[in-house]
Amino acid sequence: MTHPSSLFSQTLHDLRHIIQDLEEPPPADDDLILSILRANPSSRDTRSYFASFGPHPNSQNATVSLPSSLPSSRTNIPLVPTQATDTVHISPDQVKTKNIIASILNPVYRRTALVKIQGPFTDVQLDSICKGLVYLEKLGLVSVIVVENDTLQRGEEDDRSNIIAETTRIVSSLEKQGAGARPVIGPIMRLGPKPDEALDGKQDIEPLEAHTLPSDLSPIRSALRAGEIPVIAPFALDSFCRSVRIHANDVLGALAKGLVEASQSDRMTLREHNPQISKTTAPHEEEGIPSDGFDLAPLRLMIINREGGVPSYARSGYPHLLVNLTSEHSYIKDTFREQWRYSHPSALSNLALAKTCLAYMPPTSSAIMVSHRSPSSLIANLITNKPAVSSSLPHALLQGTSKLTPHTPTLLRRGLPIQVFRTVAEIDRVRLTALLEQAFKRTLDESAFYARLESTLDFVIVAGDYSGAVIVTREQCPALGGPITYLDKFAVLPSHQGDGTVDFLWVALHDESYGLGHPFAANPNGGKGGIGEGCDLVWRSRANNPVNKWYFDRSTGHVRMGQWVLFWCDGEKKLKVEEGRRGSAGLSYVEDWEMGRVSAWGDVIANIPTSWKK
Repeated sequence: MTHPSSLFSQTLHDLRHIIQDLEEPPPADDDLILSILRANPSSRDTRSYFASFGPHPNSQNATVSLPSSLPSSRTNIPLVPTQATDTVHISPDQVKTKNIIASILNPVYRRTALVKIQGPFTDVQLDSICKGLVYLEKLGLVSVIVVENDTLQRGEEDDRSNIIAETTRIVSSLEKQGAGARPVIGPIMRLGPKPDEALDGKQDIEPLEAHTLPSDLSPIRSALRAGEIPVIAPFALDSFCRSVRIHANDVLGALAKGLVEASQSDRMTLREHNPQISKTTAPHEEEGIPSDGFDLAPLRLMIINREGGVPSYARSGYPHLLVNLTSEHSYIKDTFREQWRYSHPSALSNLALAKTCLAYMPPTSSAIMVSHRSPSSLIANLITNKPAVSSSLPHALLQGTSKLTPHTPTLLRRGLPIQVFRTVAEIDRVRLTALLEQAFKRTLDESAFYARLESTLDFVIVAGDYSGAVIVTREQCPALGGPITYLDKFAVLPSHQGDGTVDFLWVALHDESYGLGHPFAANPNGGKGGIGEGCDLVWRSRANNPVNKWYFDRSTGHVRMGQWVLFWCDGEKKLKVEEGRRGSAGLSYVEDWEMGRVSAWGDVIANIPTSWKK
């Protein structure tokens, strides 16, 4: 059986051509299919999406029916005849396209997302937000919404009635978009830590201010089973059993932990009653999804506000694109500028919220902070689980793209610690060898490889417990009068490909090599902190390596050399100094100091011995 993700990729290709042929393109903000197309998911993205929501090839649920809500009339794509007597002719390719779109819009499994709607919003803005959430529901991600309004201060007169009115307003907006929604006004959590519960070992996050018991989640379960989106007012029971309004962040933190615990309890119950569940089948079956098709463990945390993401010191106040919370959280707080406290007053509290929730949510989960101006980005994030623009792209390219605006969302992941080692003695050879062999699917010639590193190593960047690594060496180049900086290995475990580790490593590589010397290259992970002189970074890749497209986007230049492609990134500070020296004259196509360097690099890398056993 053909895997759904490969059909999905072909479907995207077919739909792009169909839409290009339309005389008048359909309304962009009204079309779910176009929103999916704009996400431009890769094959890995679609595999990941179908692993969470779609049928597994071996599953009994592999066949799905076309939902009646498919918005085919908006796109004028003749997916199915409307009556038996219709004369529309459908080719086999169109049938395949119809079936895969049906599976996208009628997912077999449904997951939950924690959503903070942080107003105030006008009716038009709220309708736009709710439309995006309804689209997500069609794709299998059902929102559990917590209401917040920055203009409604806690403790003021009519505080309770005002927040209830705001909750009802969101429910009405969702229903206007065609979704079922249910207000949850009664408190579903309690103030303070859970009784008789020991510390959970998450020492790097603030203690939760509220907790929820399994029975408290009944209103949420009931709404989800009825096909309704629960919209929760931020109330909790205090020690006197009074219903009081608390901060929405405290509600979301307690829900993240409570829903995950409820999901784990559901799985245990399912396994007890179904001992035949195989550990070698689909992830849904392995984890034990209940028969109602819902996994309560949140797959996403979505913070929808007016200010957008977290402003970045590296992007002149434009938002961070991708945040590794494990290694960057403290540094982002320390470099948060005073003026941003006025333009982005809730950025740091939402950053802390993301760290708290993701500490309890599954490792594959992510959080997104997004302005109400970018609701379609929520769809792209669901399909790809990636930032709108890759954070590892060159800064000049990022600054020149229309996708990078003050309203570009910030994607946040739990991430991994990043360390920089400068001697072979600091390396865990067993773990590094295992990483390289799994990533490259070849056997390392250990003795020769580490012997060479003893004399050539510049630095090694390690993500987590050797989930990924970058190895950079200094290779002698007599023709240029000194050594060159050579990217010897860039490796990520297959299990961490697609979770942001690749971008985290490349950004750290930039900060330690060709980006060194810039104030925004202050890698807070044990590196040089941005202090020093950047250098040209050179590497090679086999001409048929599928990763080359990714390298093309991140390199300054490349040249083909037989079976190899030589890539390089120019030292950024060196170019800036040269531009300043030449003033308005600008840089020439090839500077004097660039003459002959490519051929010299080629001579060096051609003589670098293989690291693998033959």
